[in-house]
Amino acid sequence: MAFLPTKKLSSDSPVRHLVILFLASLTLVVSLTGLSVAYSTSAPELWPSYNDMMASLPTPTAWLRWVVGDISEVAFYKHEFASLGLLLGGAFGYWTSRYAQAWQGFSIAYGTGLWPWLVTSSLLGLLLSNAMWGWTLTADAWQPTFAAFVSLPAAMVLLFGGGWKVTLNGALLGALLVTPSCLLLVNYLCIPLGLPVVIGNVLGMALGSVVAFLLCRALPVLVSRAAEPRASIPPATALKIPDYGIRWTLRRVLADFSEAPFYGNEWASLGLLAGVLLAYALNPLSPAHGSGWLPHLIAGQALTSLIGILLWRRQWRERGWYPTYVPLVSVVPAAVLTYGGNPTVIVASAILGALIAPPLACAIAGRLPSYLHPYIGNVLSMAISTALIVPFIGAVIAD
Repeated sequence: MAFLPTKKLSSDSPVRHLVILFLASLTLVVSLTGLSVAYSTSAPELWPSYNDMMASLPTPTAWLRWVVGDISEVAFYKHEFASLGLLLGGAFGYWTSRYAQAWQGFSIAYGTGLWPWLVTSSLLGLLLSNAMWGWTLTADAWQPTFAAFVSLPAAMVLLFGGGWKVTLNGALLGALLVTPSCLLLVNYLCIPLGLPVVIGNVLGMALGSVVAFLLCRALPVLVSRAAEPRASIPPATALKIPDYGIRWTLRRVLADFSEAPFYGNEWASLGLLAGVLLAYALNPLSPAHGSGWLPHLIAGQALTSLIGILLWRRQWRERGWYPTYVPLVSVVPAAVLTYGGNPTVIVASAILGALIAPPLACAIAGRLPSYLHPYIGNVLSMAISTALIVPFIGAVIAD
């Protein structure tokens, strides 16, 4: 869940070959297992539903769907097609940033060139999290095993740079610190108090990340370098000042959909949305936790991003980047999945989220010490904004 990087680093590394191989293998495996599931007599639709997956746990096919679906969980889509679309779109966005810059849009991973290391660390953190904590999952109990994919591993790469030491230690610390923090807060705070689970997710990301960064400060051998000075604006933006017109605004709304995993790129977002819309077409009860609210969810997410970008355009101009994506992955989906796709819910959550969450995230992040990645401010804002806004909307629609 992103914030600004530090400086542009060289992307020439053998890790990109590992990423390409992993994506190709993953696509093949999911395609083959998906075909077998699609022909199952237990699935009346063209693709199994979310409930089919949960009921089939812990079979290998269901586990594969769960783990791959974790990649798109941050957007509340939780589907293997959306996940593969995000990864493949991100890979294409990275390719354009190197070989076809006229087509790159917002440069992926903020123009650092670190996307291969970032995605490798995130994926390893995800696999380790599921390996260590997958036993907590049952057919009746969702668990935040996705948390490491969109938090500490990527943040460590952006803060300390690429290389295998940072990549592997980021993945390991994410699985050891972030995921169990989320599990504890979701199961022992949110569920007993009836709070949206996203609050536990993002608080767990913040707590686990703070501990990890303090550990890296105490033991520099974990990262082999000091944290880089924060840049005031992303390098790609600094090279060419945009006009912030209608075209830029629409592109920025699209890029916000892939901002949480630290991509912030239109191609990655297009892949994510294309994948989840395909999943919805095959079975409306397959993505978005089987809620059937996917179109309403996407509409609310796009609306809150658009409102935020229009409201805080001056901040975008002055800072080069602003966290307008924050309510897109917190307030709006929490409200829609809690209260349904009522227009009042969608519009109210979009407006209030855009008003409150981005400036709160910026205020918190700006007060953090340099050894903590500023994304911690974003996730804290998600928790506070969701805790304030979602109950308020519930009270409004109850009257």
